Order: sequence, then structure tokens, then C-alpha cells
Amino acid sequence: MEQPTVFTENQIQTARFAKAMGHPVRLYVLELLNNQSCCYSGDLTDILPIAKSTLSQHLKELKDAGLIQGEIEGPKIKYCINRTNWEKAEELFRKLLKS
Repeated sequence: MEQPTVFTENQIQTARFAKAMGHPVRLYVLELLNNQSCCYSGDLTDILPIAKSTLSQHLKELKDAGLIQGEIEGPKIKYCINRTNWEKAEELFRKLLKS
């Protein structure tokens, strides 16, 4: 017999977004992408004083959470904010902080 979960879908999604935002590098990337249309991963490597592999892991976490999206353009990957999920995260955090 399956036990019912006490967590709502909104709570689960809010926690996923919060986990993805839980590092200063990821917050920096989100702020940067939110203030411009898109950015190439190589450009981020030039800006941030971290290894490419470390940056790649941070981008993967943000992408897996749905906060950013990436598309391959030649040898580079262009990253942008996923506006639909960004707005959803804003709504969920606003509800959480109001309660």
C-alpha cells in the first residue's frame, strides 16, 4: 500500500529550484543571464575564476532544474534563462515568502 505524500507539487518544485540556486556561482550565472538575452559557456569561463569542468557542473544543475536552457551553436553552447520556469520560480518563491 502506497503512503500519500505530505508534500505538494509546488513544495517539491520550489525545493528543486532552491537547490539549483544554492551556490554563489549559480546565482551569478542566473543574474547574468537574466540581465542579457543569452551567453556562451566560453564567455562564462572567461568571467568566472573556476575550472571549465566546475562551471559545466553548475550549468548542468541549473539546466536540470529547468532554470536555464542551452543550445549548441558550432563548438559552443549558448545558454539563456528558461523564461517559463523562471516565472514559475518567481511565483513559487513569492508565495513561500508571503506565508
